[in-house]
Amino acid sequence: MTRPPDERSFTVADGVEVPVPVPGEVWAVGAVVLGRDGAAFAQKRSPDRRLFPDTWDIVGGHVEAGESLLDALAREVEEETGWRLRHVRRFLGTSTWTGDDGAGLRHEADYLVEVDGDLDHPALEWSKHSAYDWFGPDDLARLKDNRAPGEFLIHDLIARAVREHPDGA
Repeated sequence: MTRPPDERSFTVADGVEVPVPVPGEVWAVGAVVLGRDGAAFAQKRSPDRRLFPDTWDIVGGHVEAGESLLDALAREVEEETGWRLRHVRRFLGTSTWTGDDGAGLRHEADYLVEVDGDLDHPALEWSKHSAYDWFGPDDLARLKDNRAPGEFLIHDLIARAVREHPDGA
């Protein structure tokens, strides 16, 4: 169920852009979560996943029919980690891509967010993810594991967030 913006349990910083999907478009959202020390959270997709198997990913997923992008972001954060979205700090941009799963063209809006919960013990969806870790400036190269040259969206998003907000603030 989509809640009106005035009933949301999270806040949104002034000026945060929220794209408006065109009917018929397929959208996804992504959340770069920074920890207290400025490292960014990523989870590794299980090797048996059809789309991007055995690669690092940010928290996120598909926007459901009738759901706003930010409500989908809050839902995905909670479903994938057990954390609660507290604040949408910044819009990181939109990417458009086509996966090899036959679902066609997707648009993805990514955000830098703050969450509430036990950051040391995320409640991962272990049927979909095989690992998680926190990535600081010295760990970024691992985000390219099992990716083809030029397929570095996750690496680039996290690298930018970590460099622009190295202390997590």
